Amino acid sequence: MMQRFFDVFFSAFGLLFLLPLALPLFIILRFTGEGEVFYRQVRVGKGGLNFDLLKFATMLKNSPSIGTGNITLKNDPRVLPLGNFLRRTKINELPQLLNIFRGDMSVIGPRPLTRDHFEAYTPVVQRAIAEVRPGLSGVGSVVFRAEEEMLHERANAQQFYKENIAPYKGDLEKWYVSNQNLVSYFFLIFATLWVVFFPRSRLIWHMFPSLPRPPAELSRYFF
Repeated sequence: MMQRFFDVFFSAFGLLFLLPLALPLFIILRFTGEGEVFYRQVRVGKGGLNFDLLKFATMLKNSPSIGTGNITLKNDPRVLPLGNFLRRTKINELPQLLNIFRGDMSVIGPRPLTRDHFEAYTPVVQRAIAEVRPGLSGVGSVVFRAEEEMLHERANAQQFYKENIAPYKGDLEKWYVSNQNLVSYFFLIFATLWVVFFPRSRLIWHMFPSLPRPPAELSRYFF
């Protein structure tokens, strides 16, 4: 499949290109925070099978057992000193290039979910997500660029995520699986890079006019 070819090509190139950045980052992470360089977490991959997702460590090691669990808020107190910068720039996601090279993930796809978030979706959404490799980025990642800010404004972030964000994310991921092709693959790579520099851009809606529209509770964040 051509998408897998480009996944291998981009991940191999990215790993070589980013090596000079990674080495000093390894040293900084090793001697700050809790001394951890990588964070590993079990996520759900293609076929509903588990795999170990890699990130640079940005939060306390026992963060899933503290506060809002797997939901991260803006200015979350569990984030380590360098963590905010790594999360804001998405540098913390770069170790997933190894996941892509190994075949656990794709450059573009549904975001890899923890088992509890995966099982919170309807069976229809679960089956759609399990059809493809999860992605380093994807339509859900681009649309929900400001997710932490959305949740920060809510008194009950977990309830708001469950009732509003998760169902809409499910609609977006189903849309991607139904519209997956090389055109959407490259468009979403471009959109991902674009929102890093212009986080409030509405480009994604112009690139994909058929995207499911957000529910009323979320519309103000996108339009």
